[in-house]
Amino acid sequence: MMIERELTCLDPHGFHRLAYAEWTGPRPDAPVLLCVHGLTRNGRDFDTLAQALCAHYRVVCPDVPGRGKSAWLSDAGDYNYPLYLADMTALIARLDVPRVDWLGTSMGGLIGMLLAALPEAPICKLVLNDIGALIPKVGLERIASYVGLDPSFPDAAALEATLRQLAAPFGPLTDAQWHQLAMHSIRRKPDGSIGFNYDPKIAEAMRQGPIDDIPLWPTWDAITASTLVLRGVESDILPRDVAEAMTQRGPRAKLVQFAGIGHAPALMAEDQIAAIRDFLLG
Repeated sequence: MMIERELTCLDPHGFHRLAYAEWTGPRPDAPVLLCVHGLTRNGRDFDTLAQALCAHYRVVCPDVPGRGKSAWLSDAGDYNYPLYLADMTALIARLDVPRVDWLGTSMGGLIGMLLAALPEAPICKLVLNDIGALIPKVGLERIASYVGLDPSFPDAAALEATLRQLAAPFGPLTDAQWHQLAMHSIRRKPDGSIGFNYDPKIAEAMRQGPIDDIPLWPTWDAITASTLVLRGVESDILPRDVAEAMTQRGPRAKLVQFAGIGHAPALMAEDQIAAIRDFLLG
């Protein structure tokens, strides 16, 4: 069963609303799995995965501020990782559990890494979906080429067609899966057209200076949680050599790669879900 909930969080300029979907199964004492999405996506990306795991977990899928059903922040400068970490910490407190398992795609994985690297972090198992200890310039430049634009579409079909182009690296999804992603990516604009449901101002941080590689090895080396790294073989965000190095240092992650996929695996295919299930429940 899925229930949509909200939490009020504090930012430097006031309060904002954090929306999240919570999936529960037959076990009232089930552990919590937090699933956190990528830069322009939202928590409903994990619907298929949550349905597969809610027999074992209380699966919680937040919309990071500025995305999905969460509030847009009044000051674009507040779209930053310290705020995201604070919001996720508030969410864990709301859930009233001492520890959680964490699955993060791209940005959601970075948030998980930064939390897991801190002393006494409440993260037990960590799953990183196509993100790692070094983020290369080339992948960041590709993302920066479209994040921050605010295209308008006459209808949902037109939005879905553009989503299929932008998110083609997600892999060979079915028509039903693309439609599912698109339907949870829509916002209605004042002029009656529709657009993607994220604040274009989330891109302003990427425009503050020249784009370059982002090394995160000290963060990686501080993580002690049991860790699984998922990678699309064609990813431009998680290079192969970086992923392989992550299996040899820090938490010495287990690495699972998926052929024919770039950044980032959509986690809707059975083999992707099986890899996550085996790691979390094994």
